[in-house]
Amino acid sequence: MARILVSMPDDFLKSVDKLADNERRTRSELVREALRAYIRKTGIQNSKKALNNAQVLEELLD
Repeated sequence: MARILVSMPDDFLKSVDKLADNERRTRSELVREALRAYIRKTGIQNSKKALNNAQVLEELLD
């Protein structure tokens, strides 16, 4: 598994660590899950936007 280096403010990191501790997960697990959720969210939004754009284009061409 690859490793990355991410910089964040100390207060934010404390919040991340507190959440990870409350959920009994590692910091890495929490960050991976957050990134998975972000990828899913932006992928869905981009797909919806692409479908909407295709619909508009279709209407313009009719």
